[in-house]
This record gives sequence, C-alpha cells and structure tokens, in this order.
Amino acid sequence: MLSHTPSLNLGILAHVDAGKTSLTERLLHAAGVIDAPGSVDEGSTQTDSLALERRRGITIKSAVVSFPIGPPGDRVTVNLIDTPGHPDFIAEVERALGVLDGAVLVVSAVEGVQAQTRILLRTLRRLGIPTLIFVNKIDRGGARFDATLRQITQRLTPAAPAMGTVHGIGTRQARALPHGPGDDGFRRRLAEVLAEQDDELLGAYVEGASVPYRRLIRGLSEQTRACLVHPVFFGSAVTGAGVSPLMDGIRTLLPRVREGGGRGPLSGTVFKVERGGAGEKIAYVRMFSGALRVRERVPVGRVPGGPDGSAYASGRLVGERGADREPGHGPYESKVTAVEVFHEGAVERRSEVRAGEIAKVWGLGEVRIGDWVGEARKDSPDAHFAPPTLETVVVPGTETDRGALHLALAQLAEQDPLIGLRQDDVRGEVYLSLYGEVQKEVIQTTLAEEFGLDVAFRETTTICVERPVGVGHGYEKDLPPFLGTVGLRVEPAPPGSGVAFGLEVELGSMPYAFFKAVEETVHETLGQGLRGWRVLDCKVTMTHSGYWPRQSHAHATFDKSMSSTARDFRQLTPLVLMDALRGAGTRVEEPVHHVRLDLPADALSPVLSLLGRLRAVPGTPEIRGAVCSVEAEIPAASLHRLGQLLPGLTRGEGVVESSFAGYRPVTGEPPARPRTDHNPLHRKEYLLVVTRLR
Repeated sequence: MLSHTPSLNLGILAHVDAGKTSLTERLLHAAGVIDAPGSVDEGSTQTDSLALERRRGITIKSAVVSFPIGPPGDRVTVNLIDTPGHPDFIAEVERALGVLDGAVLVVSAVEGVQAQTRILLRTLRRLGIPTLIFVNKIDRGGARFDATLRQITQRLTPAAPAMGTVHGIGTRQARALPHGPGDDGFRRRLAEVLAEQDDELLGAYVEGASVPYRRLIRGLSEQTRACLVHPVFFGSAVTGAGVSPLMDGIRTLLPRVREGGGRGPLSGTVFKVERGGAGEKIAYVRMFSGALRVRERVPVGRVPGGPDGSAYASGRLVGERGADREPGHGPYESKVTAVEVFHEGAVERRSEVRAGEIAKVWGLGEVRIGDWVGEARKDSPDAHFAPPTLETVVVPGTETDRGALHLALAQLAEQDPLIGLRQDDVRGEVYLSLYGEVQKEVIQTTLAEEFGLDVAFRETTTICVERPVGVGHGYEKDLPPFLGTVGLRVEPAPPGSGVAFGLEVELGSMPYAFFKAVEETVHETLGQGLRGWRVLDCKVTMTHSGYWPRQSHAHATFDKSMSSTARDFRQLTPLVLMDALRGAGTRVEEPVHHVRLDLPADALSPVLSLLGRLRAVPGTPEIRGAVCSVEAEIPAASLHRLGQLLPGLTRGEGVVESSFAGYRPVTGEPPARPRTDHNPLHRKEYLLVVTRLR
C-alpha cells in the first residue's frame, strides 16, 4: 500500500500577466519535478498545454500538477492548480476555487495591485480560502517594495505583514531576505497585526511584554488558516529569488488535508472535464472524503441549484401542501474504469483515490462539471461569479459541416457549463453565450485546430432577462388536437429565487408522467419570454388538470387518438403558459456591473461625464489628495467601452474594477430577441406547425 502524506490543493491566482504561470514553473523546478523552468514567452510551460495558450502567453484552462515540499519527516504533497487570470475565463477560476484548500495570490512589484487582483482576494476571503500574497518581478525595472506593500494594505487588506525584505530591488541581482526571530521590527509589526484578532496578544502588546517568536508564528499560522491575515512574500519567478521562503510559507501556514485511510462516505466534486484521444470523457475529481475505487459503481449527480438558481434544478416537484418528491432524474450510477492520481509532477495509475487527492477518472460517461461523486457536500462554497452576459451567432464557413459544428460546440459547452448554446431550428442558427471577445477568439481557434472547423461570429450582443410583474392565468381544455386539460398561474417570486413549479391539483388526478411533462415544459418554455429573453424569478402553479384515460377498441388494441399522451401536455403547455405570462406581463432587465474607478482627481469631471453618456449611475466620489475613486453601476453593454475610453481621460492612470451586480430594468423601448421555437405567442401558426408535426 502506498504511504499517503498530507496534501494541499493550492490555487495560483492573479491579474493577467502578473506571472502566476512563471511562478508555477519555478515551484516545480524548486521541488525537483522539472529540470528547468519553462518560459511563457517561449511557450514551453508545463501547465499551458493549449497551442493558443502558448502563443498568447495566457492561461485559458485550469491545469493541475503535483509536487512535494518539505523534509521527509514533514512533507506535504501539493496539488497545484494554475488558473486563468483573464476576466473572460472567470468561469475556470470559479470551478478551481471550489476544490482549493489554500491559494497564492500573485501581485506584480511593477504594476502593483490591479483590478482583477482585488476581485480575486475579495472572493477568496468570502469563500474562506486561506491565501498568501506573493509579490513577483522584484528583478524588473520599476519594481517597488514600500509602494507595493502600501497598495496591498490599502487596496487589498490591512492584515498583510511582509515576511521579508528585498535588497537590490529593480535589478537582476534582487534578493529576497526573509525575516527571522532576531528581527525586532518584524516581531513588533507582526504582533500589531495579530493583536487585532487575538486578545491574549493584544494584552501582552499593550503591557509591553515580550511575546515569544514561536508564539507569534503559531498565531500567524492560525490566523492565516482562518483567512484573517494574508502574509506577503517578495520574490521573482524568473530568477527564483524568494521562492524558497514562499514554499516554506505554503507548507507551514496553509491548511493540510490528512489522509483518513479512505474512511467516511464517498464525496468528491468534478471541477473539470476533458476528452481523451478516443473521445472518452475524463473527469477531474477532488475528493473530500472516502475513497473512489476502480471497478466500483458510484452515484453521480447534480448539485442542487442550476445556473439560473431555479428550483427545478434541485429536482423537486412541490405539491399543494408543500410536500416534495423526486421527479425521476436524480443521481445515476457509473462504473469507474480507471483512475490516475497527480503525483510529483506526473500522473500515476492507481486503484483508488482518497480524501484530499485530485484524480483523473474514466468511466463517468454522463458526467458534467459541477457534478458530485458519492454524496454531495453540504458545506459546498457558494460562488458568485457573473453569468455570461454576451451572446453571438456562430457563422459556419462554406466548407463547414453544420452537424459536426453543433457536436463540437456541445463538447466545448460540456467542458465549460457557463457557455450556453441556443439552437434556432427555424433559422438554422446557433447562438453562443460567453464573457468577452478574447473568449470568442479562443473558441474560434479551438474549433479550427482541434475540430478542423472554420467559423466566424456576428456582432456580440447583450443578454437580457425578463421578470413577471403581475399575476396571469392560462387555461385550455381539450383544445384540438390535444387531449388534455392544463391550467397555469404565473406570479412574481423574490429576486434570486429562480423558477418554481407547484401544484394546486391533486397529484393523483392524472398519471405522474403527465405532471412531469408539464413541469419540464414549463422550465423549457420560460427560456424565452414575451420578448424572447429567459424568464427569471417566478412561480408557476398548475391550477387545472385533466386527461383522457387509455382507450381501446373491442379487440383491445390501444388507440392513442382516443387517449392522452405526454406529448399532448408537452405541446399544450407552451400555449397555456404564454397566455398566463401575457396576462402577468414581463419587464425586460439588462445586466449591470458594479464598477470602482481609481483616477487622478483632476480627471474626475470628464470621467463623470463619460459615465453619464454610458448610462451609468455613479455614487459620491471619494477624493484623497491628488487621487480619487468613484463607484457606479453601469450596463454590461457599456463596460467594454468604459475600459477603452478611461485611459485617454486619465493619462493612462485610471483603473477600473468591475463585478457583476445583477439586472436592472431597461429604459426606453425594451429590446427583443428572435425566438428559436415554434412561437406559442402566435397561436394560429403554432397550432398549424404542431398539428403538422403530430
């Protein structure tokens, strides 16, 4: 049996181009896993495996690599996850955060604290992920020690003690020197930071008593693991300066997961899915408890709650008395056919994977990102990254096979569940939802290089949503050609509650399959409201039901023309639901972002004027000497334009930080989106099409 050392699943996060992939290479080299660090510029890094990643020098897909740190008696196996830094790939970051035990946030000593850096640390703190800060590029011209540390304490967190100092900063000979027990200034500053959260230390500090260095380090470790303090290390991923102290900090200050011998219930989560050479699915699974063994059949299922927060995604059908039941699409079983565990820079075939480890798993044929294996975690962290707010139409080239294109896009969406596909069968078009223009380029290049498909895209548009504003009713009984009765009521629900389906009729009043058909069709139909946008936050209640029982001729042959089928309810429900939605009315809302702009004070007036032109709603500016900051809510459609124009108004000194803030009502004429269904809003045409299809 293999001996299992304590493990740590570590994330490397940063604003784009801060040097996190270079730091990954340096850590692997320092751990003895690779002979020499790879170069982002030369495209020779271990974790950037995609051709486009190597060409552009950015990380697009999360990558996992393992290495040991520490002496034999105190060794920790680090599973390092190198995540993207570009905002267009924030979905990749989101999935990585759910499996981390700790993180290293990389800051550039030249550029300082950047917009994405702030967003990432706020998210790490909210999710309770212990984080160290590594200030990179101390060997570059323009690197700053005091100014960068001041930015960290002012813009990120005041509880950020520097764990060392730098000699020769800004030169190739820059060295990072760690503080030690003999550094009285460091001990004093560390005691000040820790005393904010430690009453015992506070008392000793106030009384002027000397606190033992070992006590300070123990307190630092405890508060770091509790996400109260974020120690700061300085160094260079290129020269290796300061990497050794950082590795000591990773080993001693971040939490470890100790191997439990496979005890406890099986519980893991899938954070990445890729395809093997034969097209088979390979799931990346982080194990939280128990053991996942080859040749065993394991339950796999969806975590409650979908991307729209709908109650339907949790798999519950709510009856009139509030009771719930499973609608028949719960977890399924799959047989694990192979397991590979990340170990010391490589992957090794194993017979099992245990708690704390990350493995590549074969055999989970229907698996999707976000699925749980075994039992779902009850304490799973809640990620609050923005949904995609942009959409484009994929235009196939003249030689591109449309069937192959749709299959390829489905595989890409399978690997990234926040990429949405809408198939317009009427026009023969495919709509793709995404985060930004860089992501569009990545998808285009991936389709060309991996699938041999030539595509272009139409102009990117903003994805709006609809919300009901009143109560509406719809009812149809035995409307030809349908054999069935459906009555529905639509009403608003609290923001963020998603779409809930309930019953005011007896569950036994007709076969359960017919209720299931109505429920599923309700959720599918609400993907397009009165103006074509997805409908959020509403409650749909079935108020009437009826069906024709199974009819047979005298010779006992079933006659479906005299009997209700699930198809009757699937085709009738859209008409009834749209009647109810029309009665309730909907309000179109556009996505908005909360932005914070830091800029020179003398540029405030033109920037406020720009915000007005971009339909932003600014708050009260905060002026601090020669600099100021202003917060605002801005439509997602205007965010890209703000980023383009801000540098010219601020002499290149303006910085914008944004985060998704929800939706707000559209002013003026609400936009509409072309429908991709048979349009139940046009009753006559809908009936003609449905009748022809029966």
